[in-house]
Amino acid sequence: MSEMQRIPCVIMRGGTSKAIFLKANHLPQDAARRDKMILEIFGSPDVRQIDGLGGADPLTSKLAIIAPSTHPEADIDYTFGQVSITAPYIDYTGNCGNISSAVGPFAIDEGFVAAKQPTTTVRIHNTNTGRILIAEVPTENGRAKVSGDCKIDGVPGTGAKIMMDFSGTAGSATNKLLPTGNPIDTISTSNGSLDISIVDVSNPCVFIRAKDIGMTGRETPQEVNGNAALLALLEEIRAKATVMIGMAADIETATQKSPAFPMIAFVAPTADYVDFTTGKTIGSNQVDFLSRMMFMQVLHKTYPGTGTACTGAAAKIPGTIVHEAIPHIDTIEVIRIGHPAGVIEIEAAVDHGKLVRAAFARTARRIMEGYVFVNNA
Repeated sequence: MSEMQRIPCVIMRGGTSKAIFLKANHLPQDAARRDKMILEIFGSPDVRQIDGLGGADPLTSKLAIIAPSTHPEADIDYTFGQVSITAPYIDYTGNCGNISSAVGPFAIDEGFVAAKQPTTTVRIHNTNTGRILIAEVPTENGRAKVSGDCKIDGVPGTGAKIMMDFSGTAGSATNKLLPTGNPIDTISTSNGSLDISIVDVSNPCVFIRAKDIGMTGRETPQEVNGNAALLALLEEIRAKATVMIGMAADIETATQKSPAFPMIAFVAPTADYVDFTTGKTIGSNQVDFLSRMMFMQVLHKTYPGTGTACTGAAAKIPGTIVHEAIPHIDTIEVIRIGHPAGVIEIEAAVDHGKLVRAAFARTARRIMEGYVFVNNA
């Protein structure tokens, strides 16, 4: 018997993230054996992930498991996993919107869904949340189209525009658009009382005012990630919110067992700021407000896809911290979020408390396909 076992895999970029795509039938059915194999594929735990395919960054240590649909209204099953770099743990408690945008192209190219030119609609059953995502994928000659003129900040070049509609994901973890029933709650922290808004679309997100934690909303990843006291406060707030909405029994469990979700963001009114990737100034007239979102206890270098959907929904709910940051919110349908590496747009609409639109554009492409080798033990 060979020492090594080879597993078919594909590496895909979806939006501003990358993931290893695996088919469920190539993995062990036993959850413990499956996760052990996945950790070996990624090279986790190891800060460099030197002995695996992981990119040693939360945005590239992502997993997509694909299978035929088990949902009557979907074309495909998709399970997202956030693979820890420093611990032998995979977080399946939420979804990734950027990686979701690569699921439709993967499903088409792998023959799970028949291509229909010029656009193929793929209904994706996200098993993490039990919700349906809708991907509108440009197709050509029976495959997902790659080239196009869609530019998304945080990714070099352009690509074919994939529209992702997350309106069917409201209440993804809590079955409520507003998990606490309130647009704003006040909690006690080690830094005093603090207003928060918790909204649940795609993944639950916690929103706070930048000024309430001594920030401006213009911060770069280096400024945030180098501030240990700020990181500790943000995780304290996130963990307490996790407990409030029933995703963890206590704050210690929230940090250890649900480190990725809910996410937390601090927001501020529009202002000029510098794109940390290019050094170019983004004018206050180019965005509707500023937001910096944390992911896995560090600042996201761009903006998460699921966070985009949730932020857009929050902007359209009167009384939330996001809503108050945009004075003209009731006059616009396309909301421009200023993030550390540019701007992301989200089409959002809430009608009588129901989310009816939460769509944004992404690009995606297949980077590598082949086999990854793991121990045969």
